[in-house]
Amino acid sequence: MDRIFNINKPTGMTSHDVVYKVRKILKTKKVGHTGTLDPDAQGVLPICVGRATKISDLILNKEKEYICELILGIETDTYDSSGEILKECDVRHIKEEDVKKAIDSQLGDIMQYPPIYSALKVNGKKMCDLARSGRADEIEIKARPVRINFIEILNMDIPKVKIRVSCSKGTYVRSICHDIGAVLGVGASMSYLQRTKSGIFDIERAITLEELEKYRDENRLMEVSYSVEEVLMEFPYLILHENAVKYYSNGGKIEERRFIEGNYKDSLSKRVRVYSNEKEFIGVGILNKEDKDLMVKSEKIFKLG
Repeated sequence: MDRIFNINKPTGMTSHDVVYKVRKILKTKKVGHTGTLDPDAQGVLPICVGRATKISDLILNKEKEYICELILGIETDTYDSSGEILKECDVRHIKEEDVKKAIDSQLGDIMQYPPIYSALKVNGKKMCDLARSGRADEIEIKARPVRINFIEILNMDIPKVKIRVSCSKGTYVRSICHDIGAVLGVGASMSYLQRTKSGIFDIERAITLEELEKYRDENRLMEVSYSVEEVLMEFPYLILHENAVKYYSNGGKIEERRFIEGNYKDSLSKRVRVYSNEKEFIGVGILNKEDKDLMVKSEKIFKLG
């Protein structure tokens, strides 16, 4: 089976725990997730099975949406409620308009410092592992560029603020909460997080691990999963001439004169879905110009049934 499942990860499980469970339920070893979701968080976690694991990185790169709750006046070392409290402040002077201005300061293209308790690696070691083993002094936390598309306030009952966030890959919602608290001068930490969207995958169509098991028993897994082709529909396509298919599948570069058709010319994407002359999906390619000639080079090869 070469499919992608939209799993609704429960709280209390790591992303790797979910992978382990899916392996057992589907009785297959080749399973991978598409980006870590914190153990205390719940929500959308796309899981790739079989040869679909080849596109894990393409799914990981998509925009994300979250619903989270932050608590003003409490700052922790992990930036969320699981950590040790570092500071508590009186927030009775904080007004709703102050919070709105602090939230607005996080919008757009910003440089964000990730939490020290995160899975990011320093010299091959996870920062959270170094911090927990008393080696935090070895960590140099560097700001990273991220994009916050919007932050919608869903409910505000200070000190609690519930928001919806749309952001680029690599964004830490915990850091957004922490930074809002820093702008207000009272600190803040995240008390709840649900990922509601990752690319084309949303919470409304996510299934639990229990449901996955039920669909397996009912022989309905195809109904509740996605093909590689479905997940990549945002990319333009091209169809190769019969005499170019084998060469492409062996990693060769194919000139535009050997394309039969496609909708790639006006696209800003350099990635394309590649099809054989029989209109069978065979892979993902990268478009480039060489000596003014447009070429496609195979990036990921598929021959899916």
